[in-house]
Amino acid sequence: MSTYDSLKSLSRAMFLGFWRDRSALFFTVLFPLMFLVIFGGVFGNQTTSKVKILEVGQSSIIDRAVAGGSGEMGKIMQVEKSSDRADALRTVEKGDADAVVEQQGDQLIVHYSAADRVKSGTVRGLMNSIVQSANIAASGKPPAYRVTDRQVEDDSLKAIQFFTPSLLGWALASAGVFGASQTLVSWRTKGILRRLQLSPAPIPTVFAARVAVSLVIALVQFALFVLVAQLPVFGLQLSGAWWMAIPMVLAGVLAFLSIGMLIGAWAKTQETAQGVTQLVVLPMAFLGGSFFPLDASPGWMRALSYVFPLRYLNEGMLNVMGRGLGPASALPQIGVLLGVAVAGALIAVRLFRWDSV
Repeated sequence: MSTYDSLKSLSRAMFLGFWRDRSALFFTVLFPLMFLVIFGGVFGNQTTSKVKILEVGQSSIIDRAVAGGSGEMGKIMQVEKSSDRADALRTVEKGDADAVVEQQGDQLIVHYSAADRVKSGTVRGLMNSIVQSANIAASGKPPAYRVTDRQVEDDSLKAIQFFTPSLLGWALASAGVFGASQTLVSWRTKGILRRLQLSPAPIPTVFAARVAVSLVIALVQFALFVLVAQLPVFGLQLSGAWWMAIPMVLAGVLAFLSIGMLIGAWAKTQETAQGVTQLVVLPMAFLGGSFFPLDASPGWMRALSYVFPLRYLNEGMLNVMGRGLGPASALPQIGVLLGVAVAGALIAVRLFRWDSV
């Protein structure tokens, strides 16, 4: 039997085994979908923190409000000057700032993002309050200033486009790390690895089949998430370079499989592998931005999040699926994920054991 035939047969057998395991099917595919439905129904029940404003050019309204706020304004608003309007708008679109404000005559123009509807509502309400105060200061005269709101994304953008990628990333990370670690330890403790070593099928072909099955399952997860999120009740809309999410998914799965293989190569029992996997996956889900936006987190937490590969998967998919950025916006994240995959695989090979003893 050729290597290709062995790979094909092993992949088919592993996929059918996964399909027949109702527990694995539920926790890998259906359980994350339940979170998508729940988050879709209750999104918006969230709190907000200090808003970050980028001021383009000279805005006398904002400057007077900051100067006359006696420190109170600094508790709810952080204002930074920006000389590059296009760069400031991109910063808001990427979620690194909450709004861009610029004054044109008697208009205070507020450019906001729909990434966080609570933050965008806070920003617009705050700007309206500042303008009203400026108009009151000009007592006895007609209103001197007015606010114009402009969304940096397309008007059809909805919140579902921001948490679909993050929940999908969490589902892929959980399936990849748990699946790889548990499979490797189970095969070792049950003696399957030794039997595979003596079988005609080359060992690299066996592991390639396992990786191929994981990639196929991940693509199925991606398709299901997109289809569910595109239902009228949620309204996900894909445009531009959304297809770059597919290589992002594949790179992410390879990274998480390598982490799972590393844990499985080191752990001696399934209980140990399960405990270590939970210690890795749960912090990674929270610090990777799967359940809440990282911009509302403390500085140390945002810095720590860069250690976890899930942050890069979430950020890359969000760029192309939610923020409408071009294909190049996902390339740095793909590079990091592939680097994690290579590093994790090399360490796993060094730690690999055929037997439990």
